[in-house]
Amino acid sequence: MILDIVIGALGVLAVGLAGSARVVKQYEQGLVFRFGRVRPAPRGPGLTMVVPGIDRLRKVNLQIVTQPIPAQDGITRDNVTVRVDAVVYFKVVDAVRAVVTVEDYRFAMLQVAQTSLRSIIGKSELDDLLSNRERLNQGLELMIDNPAVSWGIEIDRVEIKDVALPESMKRSMSRQAEAERERRARVITADGELQASKKLSEAAAAMAATPAALQLRLLQTIVEVAAEKNSTLVLPFPVELLRFLERATGSVEQQVRVPEQG
Repeated sequence: MILDIVIGALGVLAVGLAGSARVVKQYEQGLVFRFGRVRPAPRGPGLTMVVPGIDRLRKVNLQIVTQPIPAQDGITRDNVTVRVDAVVYFKVVDAVRAVVTVEDYRFAMLQVAQTSLRSIIGKSELDDLLSNRERLNQGLELMIDNPAVSWGIEIDRVEIKDVALPESMKRSMSRQAEAERERRARVITADGELQASKKLSEAAAAMAATPAALQLRLLQTIVEVAAEKNSTLVLPFPVELLRFLERATGSVEQQVRVPEQG
Protein backbone atom coordinates (compact mmCIF):
# COMPACT_ATOMS: atom_id res chain seq x y z
CA MET A 1 0.00 0.00 0.00
CA ILE A 2 2.74 2.43 0.94
CA LEU A 3 4.67 1.42 -2.19
CA ASP A 4 1.67 2.23 -4.38
CA ILE A 5 1.36 5.65 -2.75
CA VAL A 6 5.06 6.35 -3.30
CA ILE A 7 4.84 5.24 -6.91
CA GLY A 8 1.78 7.40 -7.43
CA ALA A 9 3.46 10.40 -5.83
CA LEU A 10 6.52 9.92 -8.00
CA GLY A 11 4.28 9.66 -11.05
CA VAL A 12 2.50 12.91 -10.18
CA LEU A 13 5.84 14.56 -9.56
CA ALA A 14 7.19 13.36 -12.90
CA VAL A 15 4.11 14.64 -14.70
CA GLY A 16 4.44 17.98 -12.90
CA LEU A 17 8.10 18.28 -13.78
CA ALA A 18 7.37 17.38 -17.39
CA GLY A 19 4.65 20.01 -17.50
CA SER A 20 6.86 22.70 -15.97
CA ALA A 21 10.08 22.06 -17.95
CA ARG A 22 10.75 24.26 -20.98
CA VAL A 23 13.69 24.45 -23.35
CA VAL A 24 14.91 27.81 -24.65
CA LYS A 25 17.17 27.67 -27.70
CA GLN A 26 20.50 29.47 -28.02
CA TYR A 27 19.11 32.24 -30.27
CA GLU A 28 16.02 32.85 -28.08
CA GLN A 29 15.01 34.47 -24.84
CA GLY A 30 12.09 33.30 -22.72
CA LEU A 31 9.66 35.75 -21.13
CA VAL A 32 7.71 34.39 -18.18
CA PHE A 33 4.23 35.83 -17.61
CA ARG A 34 2.98 35.09 -14.07
CA PHE A 35 -0.70 35.87 -13.63
CA GLY A 36 -0.40 38.10 -16.71
CA ARG A 37 2.58 40.13 -15.45
CA VAL A 38 5.91 39.72 -17.17
CA ARG A 39 8.85 38.77 -14.99
CA PRO A 40 11.67 41.37 -15.25
CA ALA A 41 14.44 38.82 -15.89
CA PRO A 42 14.15 36.93 -19.20
CA ARG A 43 15.13 33.27 -19.19
CA GLY A 44 18.34 32.41 -21.05
CA PRO A 45 18.99 29.45 -23.35
CA GLY A 46 18.79 25.97 -21.91
CA LEU A 47 16.35 24.13 -19.62
CA THR A 48 14.10 26.38 -17.57
CA MET A 49 11.23 25.63 -15.19
CA VAL A 50 7.83 27.33 -14.92
CA VAL A 51 4.94 26.83 -12.54
CA PRO A 52 2.22 24.86 -14.35
CA GLY A 53 -1.07 26.70 -14.55
CA ILE A 54 0.45 29.93 -13.21
CA ASP A 55 3.34 30.81 -15.50
CA ARG A 56 3.26 31.15 -19.27
CA LEU A 57 6.51 31.16 -21.23
CA ARG A 58 6.83 33.13 -24.47
CA LYS A 59 9.96 32.70 -26.56
CA VAL A 60 11.38 35.66 -28.49
CA ASN A 61 13.75 35.13 -31.43
CA LEU A 62 16.91 37.26 -31.23
CA GLN A 63 18.21 36.44 -34.71
CA ILE A 64 18.47 39.09 -37.44
CA VAL A 65 15.20 39.20 -39.34
CA THR A 66 15.23 39.81 -43.10
CA GLN A 67 12.06 41.79 -43.85
CA PRO A 68 11.32 42.52 -47.53
CA ILE A 69 9.53 45.82 -48.14
CA PRO A 70 6.95 45.45 -50.92
CA ALA A 71 7.40 47.72 -53.93
CA GLN A 72 5.97 51.18 -53.29
CA ASP A 73 4.69 53.54 -55.99
CA GLY A 74 5.60 57.18 -55.56
CA ILE A 75 6.39 60.45 -57.31
CA THR A 76 9.86 61.86 -56.92
CA ARG A 77 10.62 65.50 -56.21
CA ASP A 78 11.20 66.11 -59.93
CA ASN A 79 7.75 64.63 -60.77
CA VAL A 80 8.76 61.19 -62.05
CA THR A 81 6.62 58.16 -61.19
CA VAL A 82 8.75 55.27 -59.88
CA ARG A 83 8.28 51.95 -58.16
CA VAL A 84 10.83 51.15 -55.46
CA ASP A 85 11.29 48.09 -53.27
CA ALA A 86 13.78 47.53 -50.45
CA VAL A 87 14.75 45.20 -47.63
CA VAL A 88 15.36 45.90 -43.94
CA TYR A 89 17.45 43.81 -41.53
CA PHE A 90 16.66 44.12 -37.82
CA LYS A 91 16.87 42.18 -34.57
CA VAL A 92 15.32 42.30 -31.11
CA VAL A 93 17.66 43.63 -28.42
CA ASP A 94 15.07 44.05 -25.65
CA ALA A 95 12.64 41.15 -25.59
CA VAL A 96 10.42 42.67 -22.89
CA ARG A 97 9.77 45.89 -24.80
CA ALA A 98 9.37 44.05 -28.13
CA VAL A 99 6.58 41.90 -26.68
CA VAL A 100 4.92 44.33 -24.26
CA THR A 101 5.19 47.67 -26.10
CA VAL A 102 3.86 46.60 -29.50
CA GLU A 103 1.33 43.92 -30.39
CA ASP A 104 3.25 42.43 -33.35
CA TYR A 105 6.68 43.96 -33.78
CA ARG A 106 7.29 42.35 -37.20
CA PHE A 107 4.08 43.73 -38.65
CA ALA A 108 4.80 47.12 -37.06
CA MET A 109 8.28 47.17 -38.59
CA LEU A 110 6.85 46.36 -42.00
CA GLN A 111 4.35 49.23 -41.83
CA VAL A 112 6.99 51.73 -40.66
CA ALA A 113 9.34 50.60 -43.42
CA GLN A 114 6.66 51.05 -46.11
CA THR A 115 5.69 54.54 -45.01
CA SER A 116 9.36 55.56 -44.64
CA LEU A 117 10.16 54.29 -48.14
CA ARG A 118 7.30 56.30 -49.64
CA SER A 119 8.51 59.36 -47.76
CA ILE A 120 12.06 58.90 -49.08
CA ILE A 121 10.74 58.61 -52.64
CA GLY A 122 8.85 61.89 -52.33
CA LYS A 123 11.88 63.73 -50.91
CA SER A 124 14.40 62.47 -53.49
CA GLU A 125 15.07 63.18 -57.14
CA LEU A 126 15.33 60.49 -59.79
CA ASP A 127 19.11 60.86 -60.16
CA ASP A 128 19.55 60.27 -56.42
CA LEU A 129 17.47 57.08 -56.54
CA LEU A 130 19.56 55.75 -59.41
CA SER A 131 23.08 56.83 -58.46
CA ASN A 132 23.18 57.91 -54.80
CA ARG A 133 21.57 54.98 -53.03
CA GLU A 134 24.06 54.85 -50.19
CA ARG A 135 22.90 58.21 -48.83
CA LEU A 136 19.25 57.25 -49.32
CA ASN A 137 19.82 53.95 -47.49
CA GLN A 138 21.23 55.86 -44.53
CA GLY A 139 18.30 58.28 -44.50
CA LEU A 140 15.80 55.44 -44.71
CA GLU A 141 17.56 53.63 -41.87
CA LEU A 142 17.31 56.71 -39.63
CA MET A 143 13.59 57.09 -40.36
CA ILE A 144 12.87 53.46 -39.46
CA ASP A 145 15.20 53.45 -36.46
CA ASN A 146 13.38 56.24 -34.58
CA PRO A 147 10.26 54.23 -33.66
CA ALA A 148 12.13 50.91 -33.60
CA VAL A 149 14.32 51.98 -30.67
CA SER A 150 11.29 52.44 -28.43
CA TRP A 151 10.16 48.92 -29.33
CA GLY A 152 13.45 47.31 -28.28
CA ILE A 153 14.49 46.69 -31.90
CA GLU A 154 17.82 47.52 -33.52
CA ILE A 155 18.10 48.20 -37.26
CA ASP A 156 21.09 46.40 -38.74
CA ARG A 157 20.88 47.85 -42.25
CA VAL A 158 18.42 48.96 -44.95
CA GLU A 159 18.98 48.49 -48.68
CA ILE A 160 17.03 49.77 -51.69
CA LYS A 161 16.80 46.77 -54.01
CA ASP A 162 15.37 48.05 -57.27
CA VAL A 163 13.97 51.20 -58.88
CA ALA A 164 11.48 50.51 -61.68
CA LEU A 165 10.90 53.30 -64.20
CA PRO A 166 8.07 53.76 -66.72
CA GLU A 167 8.86 52.66 -70.28
CA SER A 168 8.55 56.22 -71.58
CA MET A 169 11.15 57.40 -69.07
CA LYS A 170 13.48 54.54 -70.05
CA ARG A 171 13.24 55.57 -73.71
CA SER A 172 13.88 59.22 -72.84
CA MET A 173 16.93 58.32 -70.77
CA SER A 174 18.22 56.10 -73.58
CA ARG A 175 17.90 58.94 -76.11
CA GLN A 176 19.61 61.32 -73.69
CA ALA A 177 22.52 58.93 -73.17
CA GLU A 178 22.85 58.40 -76.93
CA ALA A 179 22.87 62.15 -77.56
CA GLU A 180 25.52 62.62 -74.86
CA ARG A 181 27.74 59.97 -76.42
CA GLU A 182 27.29 61.56 -79.86
CA ARG A 183 28.21 64.97 -78.46
CA ARG A 184 31.39 63.64 -76.86
CA ALA A 185 32.34 61.85 -80.08
CA ARG A 186 31.98 65.05 -82.09
CA VAL A 187 34.00 67.04 -79.55
CA ILE A 188 36.79 64.45 -79.66
CA THR A 189 36.80 64.47 -83.47
CA ALA A 190 36.90 68.25 -83.60
CA ASP A 191 39.71 68.34 -81.06
CA GLY A 192 41.67 65.86 -83.15
CA GLU A 193 41.15 67.94 -86.29
CA LEU A 194 42.35 71.04 -84.45
CA GLN A 195 45.52 69.34 -83.23
CA ALA A 196 46.18 67.88 -86.69
CA SER A 197 45.76 71.30 -88.33
CA LYS A 198 48.27 72.83 -85.92
CA LYS A 199 50.82 70.11 -86.68
CA LEU A 200 50.25 70.47 -90.43
CA SER A 201 50.70 74.21 -90.14
CA GLU A 202 54.02 73.72 -88.33
CA ALA A 203 55.11 71.16 -90.93
CA ALA A 204 54.21 73.53 -93.80
CA ALA A 205 56.18 76.34 -92.17
CA ALA A 206 59.21 74.05 -91.78
CA MET A 207 59.01 72.89 -95.41
CA ALA A 208 58.64 76.47 -96.64
CA ALA A 209 61.85 77.38 -94.88
CA THR A 210 63.62 74.32 -96.35
CA PRO A 211 62.40 73.54 -99.91
CA ALA A 212 64.45 70.35 -100.08
CA ALA A 213 62.29 68.87 -97.31
CA LEU A 214 59.29 69.02 -99.64
CA GLN A 215 61.14 66.97 -102.24
CA LEU A 216 62.17 64.40 -99.64
CA ARG A 217 58.59 64.14 -98.43
CA LEU A 218 57.40 63.64 -102.01
CA LEU A 219 59.92 60.88 -102.59
CA GLN A 220 58.91 59.19 -99.35
CA THR A 221 55.26 59.29 -100.42
CA ILE A 222 56.18 57.72 -103.76
CA VAL A 223 58.01 54.89 -101.97
CA GLU A 224 55.03 54.23 -99.70
CA VAL A 225 52.56 54.17 -102.59
CA ALA A 226 54.84 52.02 -104.75
CA ALA A 227 54.83 49.32 -102.08
CA GLU A 228 51.31 48.40 -103.25
CA LYS A 229 51.93 46.36 -106.43
CA ASN A 230 48.30 46.51 -107.61
CA SER A 231 48.10 50.30 -107.56
CA THR A 232 48.48 52.83 -110.34
CA LEU A 233 50.53 55.83 -109.36
CA VAL A 234 49.52 59.25 -110.66
CA LEU A 235 52.24 61.66 -109.60
CA PRO A 236 51.61 65.41 -109.63
CA PHE A 237 54.71 67.37 -110.52
CA PRO A 238 54.94 70.36 -108.20
CA VAL A 239 56.18 73.69 -109.45
CA GLU A 240 58.61 73.90 -106.53
CA LEU A 241 60.39 70.81 -107.87
CA LEU A 242 60.83 72.42 -111.28
CA ARG A 243 62.27 75.51 -109.69
CA PHE A 244 64.59 73.37 -107.59
CA LEU A 245 65.79 71.49 -110.67
CA GLU A 246 66.18 74.75 -112.59
CA ARG A 247 68.34 76.23 -109.86
CA ALA A 248 70.34 73.04 -109.56
CA THR A 249 70.92 72.91 -113.35
CA GLY A 250 71.91 76.56 -113.49
CA SER A 251 74.48 76.11 -110.73
CA VAL A 252 76.04 73.09 -112.51
CA GLU A 253 76.32 74.94 -115.82
CA GLN A 254 77.89 77.88 -114.08
CA GLN A 255 80.50 75.61 -112.45
CA VAL A 256 81.30 74.07 -115.84
CA ARG A 257 81.75 77.44 -117.60
CA VAL A 258 84.18 78.78 -115.02
CA PRO A 259 86.99 76.29 -115.84
CA GLU A 260 86.47 76.81 -119.57
CA GLN A 261 87.06 80.54 -119.19
CA GLY A 262 90.22 79.84 -117.28
